This record gives sequence, structure tokens and C-alpha cells, in this order.
Amino acid sequence: MTTITKQFTYLLLTLLTLVSGYAYLRYAYKVTDSTPFTQEIVLIILGTIATVFITALLLNKQTAVEIEKEQNIKFLDLKAETYEKLLDLMENMASENTIQETDITRLQFVTHRLAIFASPGVLNEYTNFLNVVSQISKDGTLSNDTEQLSEALGKLTIQIRFDLLGENESQKHYSIDQITKMIKKNSNSSSHININ
Repeated sequence: MTTITKQFTYLLLTLLTLVSGYAYLRYAYKVTDSTPFTQEIVLIILGTIATVFITALLLNKQTAVEIEKEQNIKFLDLKAETYEKLLDLMENMASENTIQETDITRLQFVTHRLAIFASPGVLNEYTNFLNVVSQISKDGTLSNDTEQLSEALGKLTIQIRFDLLGENESQKHYSIDQITKMIKKNSNSSSHININ
């Protein structure tokens, strides 16, 4: 049963209990006018049943919120780990001043990971970053134009920060088709970096 169906069922049962309780209470008032404490007992029972249903509804909602929260935390951890791997790879490539076949393979796998986790802003900036890496890589080495690489990496890092902290409202303006095109472009760009 889905959460919404359960909630609706609990609400329906609560409403049904209250309506039937009210009808029974009206009946009990007429029939047992002479019996002491009958109305109070009926009210206690109805109040208890309504409290049980409302508590069950609230606990069910709280459980769903907690599960969603845990999923979001795990997703954010995976996203941060992927971004960290990308930045570590870039640091290794820049410090060694070379791009080897294994680096290209790692870039391609990072591209696929980003396709799963990254926001559209990160995907777009990653495309620009790959273009810069492709332009400055000659014969397996990075040219001395580190300023262009640093600028592209800086822009990518800003988008990563926005994505991790949830500060980027502009990502809502991307359609699914635009995101799909960015992912395909990143896959193609990472496979065309010069190493020979």
C-alpha cells in the first residue's frame, strides 16, 4: 500500500468512526437518559479510537519523512564522493602535467557518474571544462596555459558547490532534453581528449 493510500484509509476510518460515534452518542442520549455515566463512557471510547487513528496517521507520515531524509543524505554523499573523485583526478593530471590513457578512462567513468548525480549547471560547466582540457592537451601533456584550466576548474567548482548546497535555482530552467544533450556531449568530449 502506498503512503497516500494509507493516509487516505486512516482519514476515512477516522471520519467513519467519528460519524458513527456521533450517531451512536445521539442514540445513547435518547435511550439511556436515566443511566448515569453512559455518555461519558461513550465519549471516552470515541476519543480513544480517534486518538489511535490520528496517532497512527502521524507516525506513518513521520516514518515516510525520515526514510526520504535518509535517502537524500545518501544521495548527497554519493554526489559529494563523485565530485571529490573528479577534483582528485584533475589535481593529479595538473600536478603531473600529463594526460595518460588511464586518465581518459577515469574521465569517461566520472562523466557517467556525473550523468547520474550532477545538476544541469554542473553538467554544462563540465562540458566547458572538458573542452578546455581538450584544447590545452597536446601529445599527452598539458600545455603551460594553466590559467585557462584553472578558470574552467573554478567555474566547475562553483557549480559543484551550488549543487551540493542546493543554492542553484537556475537548474529548474533546464528541460529533460537539454540535460540529456549535455550528458551526451560530455560523453563525447571526454573520449576526444588528445593523448598522442
